[in-house]
Amino acid sequence: MAEIELSALTRQCLDRRIPDRATLDPEVEAWLERRNAAGAPVHWRFTTADARIKLHQPYPSIVE
Repeated sequence: MAEIELSALTRQCLDRRIPDRATLDPEVEAWLERRNAAGAPVHWRFTTADARIKLHQPYPSIVE
């Protein structure tokens, strides 16, 4: 989820040159407030079933 949020921040807020830290901080804070207010959900595409198929060797299932 952190990588998704950092990607969104980069695309939506940091997609232009920002001259200094004094300008950057309020820009990121404003973006963060809008993002949190919108409540953007995460739509997971990699399901548990997919993980069991893809990762069967490093994580074998334990059946009792």
